[in-house]
Amino acid sequence: MTEKAFPLGLDTEATPEKQRVAHQTSLVSGAINIVLAALQVVVGFWAHSQALVADGVHSLSDLVADIVVLVVNKHSHAAPDDDHHYGHARYENFASLLLGAILLAVGLMMLWRAGLRLTSGTPAPSVHIAALGIAAVTLVSKEVLFRYMLREAERVRSAMLVANAWHARSDAASSLVVAVGIVANLLGYTYFDAIAAAVVGFLVSRMGWTFAWQSVKDLTDGAIEADELTAIEETLKSTPGVVGIHLLRTRKMGDLAIVDAHLLVAPDISVSEGHYIAEQAYQNLLDKHEVLDAVIHIDPEDDLLAKPNNELPGRAEITALLLAETGMPADWLSRIELHYLDGSLSMDLFLPDSAIHAPHLATVRQALHVFTKQHAYVSAVRVHQTI
Repeated sequence: MTEKAFPLGLDTEATPEKQRVAHQTSLVSGAINIVLAALQVVVGFWAHSQALVADGVHSLSDLVADIVVLVVNKHSHAAPDDDHHYGHARYENFASLLLGAILLAVGLMMLWRAGLRLTSGTPAPSVHIAALGIAAVTLVSKEVLFRYMLREAERVRSAMLVANAWHARSDAASSLVVAVGIVANLLGYTYFDAIAAAVVGFLVSRMGWTFAWQSVKDLTDGAIEADELTAIEETLKSTPGVVGIHLLRTRKMGDLAIVDAHLLVAPDISVSEGHYIAEQAYQNLLDKHEVLDAVIHIDPEDDLLAKPNNELPGRAEITALLLAETGMPADWLSRIELHYLDGSLSMDLFLPDSAIHAPHLATVRQALHVFTKQHAYVSAVRVHQTI
């Protein structure tokens, strides 16, 4: 049984393309959010539209999110060091948590303010039609921004950038609600502006909770998605020499997975062949999946079903027992293969050429037969001549 821990499979330093996309999309989003937030807040106050002001605050939260992405993008892909042996990719998971928390806080604040307006008992003011124009401009701008950011994020496979893109989509959805509320206000249903603000708050809160909860799962070693886990299992099973697989475990590190797996191989192969099979399985994972690192544990039997072997004697004790109880010379034990399977021990003894003509060989063979009878844990002793 051997266990192979490999160096990190993927380069944890930022790929130039991924870093460029994160920097570029954040700058574009930041510039748009500055302009839109200013327009929404100023016009919202002037036009007496609580919904438009709420949407402006939402845009300001997007600006904060863009700043977070820029900062995290600079540090999350740094190479492994003495403090972070697996690299710094989980900075991205933390950033997604922070973005979710920002959305949740902003959404709850919107709900609170809208609730106060609706329960105040004072008539809601009529909204100026200019608020509708700003809401329409914001809706179109945020939808275009979302599609651009999501396309780039999915192209480089960054969960953090996908979260930031959907943050922009939440603004587009909220702007649509704001536009509907303003239209209803202009038609005489003045309280609809506050209702629209409350709906925006709910949508923002829900999206914030979703991102935050997913990030919490990633940061607490949550497993990868079920379909990807199944795909990884199939890749490992398809490796030549792998008989079965058990104890497959995964966790997230940024956008990548770390895999631990026990692979079952034939019990009579050499340690070096088991090591070779582990290397092949590891490389298959890197070639076919977004895997950062893997620890492949090679088993000669399913240790979830087989009896434990840890109470059996080791090589030094077995050698001493054989010398003491069989009378064979020490040089006859220069090569012994021990097989620990299902709570029992079998042995292959490879005798040197000199043993074949030794007068006491028959006596030694008889002593080995007695040895297996006296030690219940010994299932077999096979004697071979070295070629």
